[in-house]
Amino acid sequence: MITDILNWLQDLPQPALVGATGLLVFLECTIGLGFLAPGESGLLIAATTAHTVPRFLVLWAVVTVCATVGDSIGYTIGHRWGPRLRETKLIQKHGLDAWDRATGILQRRGAWAVFFARFLPVIRTLTPAAAGTSGLPFRKFLPAAFAGAMCWSALHISIGVALGEAAKQIESVMNTGGLIVLGVLVLVGLFFLHRWRKKRSTQETKQKDAV
Repeated sequence: MITDILNWLQDLPQPALVGATGLLVFLECTIGLGFLAPGESGLLIAATTAHTVPRFLVLWAVVTVCATVGDSIGYTIGHRWGPRLRETKLIQKHGLDAWDRATGILQRRGAWAVFFARFLPVIRTLTPAAAGTSGLPFRKFLPAAFAGAMCWSALHISIGVALGEAAKQIESVMNTGGLIVLGVLVLVGLFFLHRWRKKRSTQETKQKDAV
């Protein structure tokens, strides 16, 4: 089953798969949309198809560029609208603490905070806008955002490739004796669940009779 799904993903047109992944990452990196677009999850799934060097490099390049462009847009929004972003309903509802943390880190660490925030969920979505709000120069922001996107995408693509290969290996083992063991465990579990439910039903009946 897992192998069939992975093979189906690999048979999809590569430009469409890479383009969709890049779009998800771009939306996640743009302020506000990171709470809605599953960019990281989409990247891990798409990365299971990057089993050759050319596929890996193409996906890596596209995701890096899309993440950097998304971060740049977030920076521009923060630079233009500034502290008013903190008062928006979206930030108040989903990321107020993350916004304050991102702002505090930026004030202490500057461009280094932009790089390391890329690896922190939620905070990475808000950091570009917070960087623009804090007054961090774009000439310092852009190289840090690019380096962070490049390292983050390489790491997650590598993880996706490893997970895809591991899933195939596990399924190949499960296809033999593993399936038998799994079936026995399921049957045993169902047996004890049935006994527990029957015992519970009997106890409830006795309690009703006592009342």
